[in-house]
Parts: sequence; C-alpha cells; structure tokens
Amino acid sequence: MPSKKPANRGLATREQQIMDVLFKLGKASVAEVREKLPNPPSYSSVRTMIGQLERKGFVRRDRSGVKHYYSPIESKRSASRSALRSVMETFFPQSPGDALAALIDDSAKKLSEEDLDRLEQAISKARKQGK
Repeated sequence: MPSKKPANRGLATREQQIMDVLFKLGKASVAEVREKLPNPPSYSSVRTMIGQLERKGFVRRDRSGVKHYYSPIESKRSASRSALRSVMETFFPQSPGDALAALIDDSAKKLSEEDLDRLEQAISKARKQGK
C-alpha cells in the first residue's frame, strides 16, 4: 500500500461513489458497499474497484475473521479540502480569490447567516496574517 496519498484525487465516478459510501459508513465490507451504490455493478467489480482504491492509497483493509472491511485512510474533511485544492490549482492557479468568489457567486442564495459569519471570520484572519 502506498504510504503517500495522491495530491490529485483523480477518482473515476464509481470510485468516488465507493468513497462516499465508505465516508458515510466509516467501515464496510464489499457487500455492504455494493448494497449502497446506485445501479450496483457485480460484487467482483466492486471488490476490484476497492482493491484499486487501496493500491492508490485511499482506503485501508482490515481483516476480521474471513471478512475484509475497508475504511477511508483520510477523513472526509481532509479529502474534500484536498479535492478543492486540486480544483483551485487546476482552474485558478494564480488567484485563489477568484476561486472563492466563483464559489460564493454560485451559491450566495444558499448561504446562511452562520456561513456568512464564518466567511467574514476567515477573511478577517487572512487579513491579519497578511500584515
């Protein structure tokens, strides 16, 4: 198993669906993952994809008796930050501010007062660190 997680998540759609299931369940067997997938492929296909995720360094395997259980190596929060960082580096390499503005522009209607307060705090903190 690789010791270092890939910088770019680069997961196929089905791999991301499997990771989403593992994040939700925390730990699951191949059958449990398959049960939660939309339009699930065969058991052996899910087992193969989970094996690929293990080789890529996204999941770890724990053996309990004859059953194997899989769990994410990193937290969902860490994984989401890594994915967001990758998107920012790809589409907004010179301007993280433009990336943040694009996110806010597209979802401004959905932001709660708490969200806006958190954003204001983050901006204030960034200003203080920049001085």
